[in-house]
Amino acid sequence: MDPVLVILLIGLAIPILLIVGMPASPIKWLGQALMRVVIAVILLFFVNLFGAQFGLHIPINGFTAIASAVLGIPGVLSLVAIHLWVL
Repeated sequence: MDPVLVILLIGLAIPILLIVGMPASPIKWLGQALMRVVIAVILLFFVNLFGAQFGLHIPINGFTAIASAVLGIPGVLSLVAIHLWVL
């Protein structure tokens, strides 16, 4: 495709999307999921902060963040139980 045509299509698509608008449902769902992951990471941070006195450390990575975001506080408690049981 000609670069001028691509720029023209993008230039026409932007005002059309601004006038018509994007559906808010996917953006709302993505924002809620991201907020749950952020809260889960903060909760894991505080578990690590207070658990350091007892030798408890749960790594904050993608798996633990998503598991605690999906399961909530019971997910964090299950991660703590798994850590204590395995180690």
